[in-house]
Amino acid sequence: MTSLASYIRGLDPHLPRVVWLVQAGGVVNALGNGVVFPFAVIYLHNVRGISFADAGFALAIGGAAALTAGLVAGTLVDRIGGRNTLVLGLLVQAVAFTLFPLIREPWHAYALFAVDGIGTACFWPGQSTLLSRLTPAEDRHAAFALQRVSMNLGIGIGGVVGGLIATTSDPGSFTRMFMLDAATFLVFAAVLATVREPFPDEPEAHEEEQGGYRAVLRDRNFLALTGLNVLFVAVGYEVFALLPPFAKNYAGVSERWVGFIWLANTLLIVLIQLPVSKALEGRRRMAALALMNVLWATAALLVLAGGELLNGTSAALVFMTATMVFALGETLQGPTQAPLVADLAPDHLRGRYFALGSMSWSAGSILGPAIGGPLLGWHPLAVWPLAAAVCVFSATACLALERRLPTRVRRTPKPEPVPVTPLTPPLDFATERL
Repeated sequence: MTSLASYIRGLDPHLPRVVWLVQAGGVVNALGNGVVFPFAVIYLHNVRGISFADAGFALAIGGAAALTAGLVAGTLVDRIGGRNTLVLGLLVQAVAFTLFPLIREPWHAYALFAVDGIGTACFWPGQSTLLSRLTPAEDRHAAFALQRVSMNLGIGIGGVVGGLIATTSDPGSFTRMFMLDAATFLVFAAVLATVREPFPDEPEAHEEEQGGYRAVLRDRNFLALTGLNVLFVAVGYEVFALLPPFAKNYAGVSERWVGFIWLANTLLIVLIQLPVSKALEGRRRMAALALMNVLWATAALLVLAGGELLNGTSAALVFMTATMVFALGETLQGPTQAPLVADLAPDHLRGRYFALGSMSWSAGSILGPAIGGPLLGWHPLAVWPLAAAVCVFSATACLALERRLPTRVRRTPKPEPVPVTPLTPPLDFATERL
């Protein structure tokens, strides 16, 4: 019992209070995203009559907009700070989702996903830079693990709320979802208004002006990691974003079950992310990312089996299992990839490093829906073995990149154990006998 209590205490990341405040705002924001995210394609296709191909193209346009705006966002982070850039992104995204109920034609979806993409371009490098500056270097993996917990807690709860609200026979139910999402962006922005961000010293800021993106592009290891992340996003997150419409339209799964499938994914992350982060301390980062891809390949094959052999509730249970396997892989990425980027980047260029990292997510967001959306409409079962094959390739590439990384960044830092001071001095038995 004592060892269990000690283990639980050891999971406490001991992060600064301001980091917890930022994470609390992130939970609220993620709840809104969870309400909308699993049902966006369902809304476009089943409510507005937009084809899967056009819906996938709309998502791809959002990724393209984020990719295009990413370079500017990185420069903004290094000049005005991560917090200010993050607030700007939140306000832009709030505008986009406020207008989502007006979608009637494919081009409406294209335009609003583009606006959302611009906000996303500011959101991720702003938030990542802010967290990395608020947290000591040896604790960054814990901060980003906690970020994954907070976001998935919000998304999981939001997915259930969205499943209870969304009804394809009532377009107004989706309007309520979008308004709720827009409100959560504003709440997060209000929380950030109370946060003060530390900035690098002036000499480094001057050096940043001289280096810019040219200095970032000379870092081949970072570019290789960024290229791999394009594959992670395209065949991982974006392909699994197609699971809700696949489940509803191919396997006959109800909207309510779609919400619970998403909840299973996010709750598992909430429950095990901090223990996984603790277990990764002192271990190889790229090996963790390779294992992540193996787990994602397994999850894709589970979806293939569920869609091929089952329907309705039984299919939903298999899909739920698949999303939990996928979630286990996600817990390996949170404490690994973003802290690795932070360790590779000098502080005065961290905004640009995170911006290019965010752009790799945007590139994956283009590639995944652009291929997966039409493929889902043409042959839904073909999506999943293709994703599994690419994940296996990515796992191999992770291990190959590991040999090129500097030794200092290959492993997740392991904080030094805090010495325990006894409450009473040790007993001197020789003296006691005297």
